Amino acid sequence: MAPPAPLTASPAAGSPIEVFAAALRLGLTSFGGPVAHLGYFRGEYVTRRRWLDETAFGDLVALAQLLPGPASSQLGIAIGTRRAGMVGGLAAWFGFTLPSAIALTLFGLVATSVDLAGAGWVHGLKLAAVAVVAQAVWAMAGSLAPDWPRRIVALIAAGVAVFWATPFSQVAIIAGGAIVGRLLLVPPAATVTGPEPSPISRRVGVGALALGAGLLLGLPVLRSAGGGQPVALFDAFYRSGALVFGGGHVVLPLLHATVVEPGWVTDGQFLAGYGAAQAVPGPLFTFAAFLGTVVGPAPNGVPGAVIATVAIFLPSFLLIFGALPFWDRLRASVGVRRALTGTNAAVVGILLAALYTPIWTSAIAAPADVVVAAGGLGLLLTGRVPPIAVVGLCALAGQVLAAA
Repeated sequence: MAPPAPLTASPAAGSPIEVFAAALRLGLTSFGGPVAHLGYFRGEYVTRRRWLDETAFGDLVALAQLLPGPASSQLGIAIGTRRAGMVGGLAAWFGFTLPSAIALTLFGLVATSVDLAGAGWVHGLKLAAVAVVAQAVWAMAGSLAPDWPRRIVALIAAGVAVFWATPFSQVAIIAGGAIVGRLLLVPPAATVTGPEPSPISRRVGVGALALGAGLLLGLPVLRSAGGGQPVALFDAFYRSGALVFGGGHVVLPLLHATVVEPGWVTDGQFLAGYGAAQAVPGPLFTFAAFLGTVVGPAPNGVPGAVIATVAIFLPSFLLIFGALPFWDRLRASVGVRRALTGTNAAVVGILLAALYTPIWTSAIAAPADVVVAAGGLGLLLTGRVPPIAVVGLCALAGQVLAAA
């Protein structure tokens, strides 16, 4: 039997339709959250389709993790852009995002038309959120804070996040982590490979970064000048997508401060929607589709879902398009890697704080709740039970507790 062909990048450029089809396949099957998505992406793009080799894949994973925003979605955008240009990046995002965005929008429409406040299964979804985020904290601490210097940074960040809960505290904590990392922490060893040609010119990259910064600074001004609720909604979700490091679960505290504290969404709706987000494949950032559907002031419903989803993912496009032309220089910088080491440790602390409040404080009301959440966490930690099954079991347990 002949040996398998080496995993080398395909020399031919692909089409956006081809990229969309591959991404849609992933969007329909990628359960398990951001870490699991990287494995699905590797299997589809490296092993099955051979669009890029292991080294190029690892480099793009590092780029996605370096930037704020949803790492798995940004990885898909980068791979799609590498394969079929900027339109390919858009096709990759659309295919990967569409299934979960539709599912969570439909769930939001149900949640706004039916009184779910007393539904036992909704309480079960909140308990599932406790288990899922606890498992994420455990996994991220093991990889991003494996030694005591980084654990100390994470614990300090958690304490600050608990006692200083404002829309801007997360940004300040991450900036502090970057400064500590740059000055005091030692980054893990990294292998810098040869130069990788960018499908995007440096001029376009600079334009994308300038547009991203302009929106970040200009949207709050437009909002305060009387831009109305559509602008306020777009600004809120754009900032969440632009300022959260670590992606996935880490967006929870920023989104909570963005939509719950102003009274747009209740705590119960927020946690029920987040629990539902665990039961669908695709990126966790499509939780924004649910939130945009159920927000109190109009626009909500389907228009609100579209605004929230586009706004929270737009920074990812601008950052990937802006960073790709300069990636060779960024990945060789020891200073950048040192800062990222501190940032990642701070992210663990932020997520630990979010596990306590609002997730634990809003979901746990009785000893039986602790038992259900702990049972869900135990099943997740075994690695043998898929998250969708854990979510379903917790929802069932919540219904049983409500009927008892």
